[in-house]
Amino acid sequence: MPHNKTERAHPDRDDPYARRLREHRDDLTDAMLRVLRFIDENRVVALASSAAELARRTRTSDATVIRAVQTLGFSGLPELRQVLTTSLQPGATPVTGMRRTLAEAGHNAGRAIATVLETSADGLKQLSSPAIRTQIGAAAALLHPAERLIVFGIGPSAPIAQYAAFLLRRTGRKAETLDRTGTELADQMLALSRTDALLILAYGPAYREVIAVLDEAERLGIPVVLVTDTPDPDIAGRASLSIQAPRGRAEHFALHGITLVCLEALVLALAASAEHETIATLERLDELRGAIGGTRR
Repeated sequence: MPHNKTERAHPDRDDPYARRLREHRDDLTDAMLRVLRFIDENRVVALASSAAELARRTRTSDATVIRAVQTLGFSGLPELRQVLTTSLQPGATPVTGMRRTLAEAGHNAGRAIATVLETSADGLKQLSSPAIRTQIGAAAALLHPAERLIVFGIGPSAPIAQYAAFLLRRTGRKAETLDRTGTELADQMLALSRTDALLILAYGPAYREVIAVLDEAERLGIPVVLVTDTPDPDIAGRASLSIQAPRGRAEHFALHGITLVCLEALVLALAASAEHETIATLERLDELRGAIGGTRR
């Protein structure tokens, strides 16, 4: 047990919010603690939430939210948001995220499974909120008129971008990916056209590839939808609109299940916007499979 406590406490040294929460725990009522734990476990959502929204999500009141934040020493929500934004900047690496996640799971396989399921359930609740549903609907409306959809994702997001493009093609859309890094990305970017629309999967702070793609999108006047869990202003501020798709708790091992659900919802919304083309494409797919003799779905 002492070993686990050491593992759990270690990451807080560079996390001012977690440190304040630990230091002031004895000063908090149960309702205040519920608010502050929700903020800790849903930092991206908290960044975009008003006191009233946080109160609704935690079944408390606006006044309780404000008192809870001030009890930690913050002057109010604006100062809290500054600290949360800093906590979402680089500092967490895959190895530190995994260490934190395994430490909190008690290095137990059963608890690790439960952590993934619980985190995913929380993410689905966030994705089902009216605000994020509206974001997905608005994204579908923005992307629908484009002649071709380009999905950008590199690193761990590259296979997800490829899957999204695959689904789009299956539902009658012309779709390609930007999934290379470094100078190889430049060759892919040559094919961008003014009649395209861009779907970007990007997390964390801005990096050179996503900045280059955004620069080219601006030059061509291409609409941009950003899917992220960390709204870096250097990226989100340049997108036409953003969808908040949580990848788990801040500074923990990243989980991509909610991103996949978000993308599947977006693809289905686009399919509903062009039902005739979607059905015609799938009917043609069946014909081609029949010619080949395959039965795969």
